[in-house]
Amino acid sequence: MAYEKKKCWSILLRLYHWAFALSIVTLCITGFYINSPWTNSMTEGSASWPMAYMRFVHFVAGYVFTAAVLTRIFLYLFGNKQERILEHLPVTPRNIKNLFSTILQYSYIQDSHDPDRLGHNILAGITYVITIAAAVFQLASGFYMLFPEIAIWEKYGVMIFGSQQMARYIHHLLMWWFMIFAFIHVYLVIWNDVKQPEGLISSIFTGVKFTHKA
Repeated sequence: MAYEKKKCWSILLRLYHWAFALSIVTLCITGFYINSPWTNSMTEGSASWPMAYMRFVHFVAGYVFTAAVLTRIFLYLFGNKQERILEHLPVTPRNIKNLFSTILQYSYIQDSHDPDRLGHNILAGITYVITIAAAVFQLASGFYMLFPEIAIWEKYGVMIFGSQQMARYIHHLLMWWFMIFAFIHVYLVIWNDVKQPEGLISSIFTGVKFTHKA
């Protein structure tokens, strides 16, 4: 069967993807350390001071994460056809049909696939939109804990989260969402690359996918 190359993802989308992925890995590792340090407590009084280092790395990764989330929101509004938010949601008959066919395909009930669809399937699209929404709350809780004395956080931080402890609890819970999402995401992109030879994995590096040639 013949295939042809088609441009799918912009360079900005690909940069967002890797900034988002690498910052999540860094934030989870440093976040676990900040919550429960696994080094000898005696080292905190030494020049190495691991907690300060971990917090610094956590904050830098947090700003990278923030930039990635803002970039994705921008692309939801102004990206190419595959990157815009309406292409990720079941708001058209075509998208609704794709959602149900994807569920059936992932359930091994049928083997159908939308050959004309270049971007994400709708099930993936909905998951990504939820993940970005969760990321916004993760950022809000993080900045509320980091800058509780700033007027905007004194007002809106308390309004959204209540206490700092509740913000910390929500921050911790949302971290598990990102970890679980990452594992499922990696599994499914490999699964899709095996089932459908579209170059899904390589496309996040090159921006190019393969479609059936008409």
